Amino acid sequence: QVQVVESGGGLVQAGGSLRLSCAASESILKINLMNWYRQAPGNQRELVAAITSFGITTYSESVKGRFTISRDSAKNTVYLQMNNLQPEDTAVYYCNAVGRGLGNNWGQGTQVTVSS
Repeated sequence: QVQVVESGGGLVQAGGSLRLSCAASESILKINLMNWYRQAPGNQRELVAAITSFGITTYSESVKGRFTISRDSAKNTVYLQMNNLQPEDTAVYYCNAVGRGLGNNWGQGTQVTVSS
């Protein structure tokens, strides 16, 4: 098992930026996949961005070009830089860590609210 804790959510106006952080209790280089998901009220949880232990990144089409996932292995932290935020980005954002022998681990989520 690995514990992950998100931070950095908040209220921002449309066009603004936020950076979310996900701190892991294990070395992120040992975690096969670290993901950012989001869930808006009434919607299913959706994958926003992911980074593998090799540093390969992927994004959903809805955030591509606006969001950037990165990591600092020395801090065991993964980040989600979110630029040009729009009201439709409003959701609870969750960090998820998946690894062989580590299982599927979720954080408690952090609220992002974008006002128009």
